[in-house]
Amino acid sequence: QAQLVESGGGLVQPGGSLRLSCQASGSIFSHYVTGWYRQAPGKQREWVAGFMTSTTTNYADSVKGRFTISRDNVKNTVYLQMNSLKFEDTGVYYCKAVVSMTAYWGQGTQVTVSS
Repeated sequence: QAQLVESGGGLVQPGGSLRLSCQASGSIFSHYVTGWYRQAPGKQREWVAGFMTSTTTNYADSVKGRFTISRDNVKNTVYLQMNSLKFEDTGVYYCKAVVSMTAYWGQGTQVTVSS
């Protein structure tokens, strides 16, 4: 069964760091994961970071210079390293994969930035 499972979220103070993981399994391999998204309370889901090609990445302006997306194909896992976290980074973070034009999402992991 194709599945994505996010983990690593939690409560962190402003300026802190978290590393999110997206574990792919079943018919999904990490190289099918296209990126990370987030959804803040009362807002639409937004794109945060992604792979443009197998070796190039891109980021939303709001996280550029603070977040880094990477993947370990041996572990079939995609990561999102988040540094210098801000209040506005609070939300549920999701990873997305596309396999044969079908999109797959994980259940999300909650990130709360609060003092």
